[in-house]
Amino acid sequence: MEEFKDEINLGENVVKTLKGIYDPEIPVDIYELGLIYDVMINEDNEVKVLMTLTSPNCPVAETLPREVEEKIQKIDTVKSCEVEITFDPPWSKDLMSEEAKLELGML
Repeated sequence: MEEFKDEINLGENVVKTLKGIYDPEIPVDIYELGLIYDVMINEDNEVKVLMTLTSPNCPVAETLPREVEEKIQKIDTVKSCEVEITFDPPWSKDLMSEEAKLELGML
């Protein structure tokens, strides 16, 4: 049971870390912006993040995935982190949380 609790905490810590990373062009974190499609954590605490960018030509296409990887790997219990970029489905404003839409004046 204790092991399961640690897994939940790790998932929460990963999400908390993602909420601390911002798209430099938009004052909203990448999690609320809807750029994170999936977070998978296996029993060895290896994390894989499936994410997208606002567009394939995004100016931070090189640096943002690396920042996500580096920050998640700093979590004590994370063994490794891999970030995979996908554009399927393409990002749209519909993926943003209500909080993000409110922050950007879209509600």
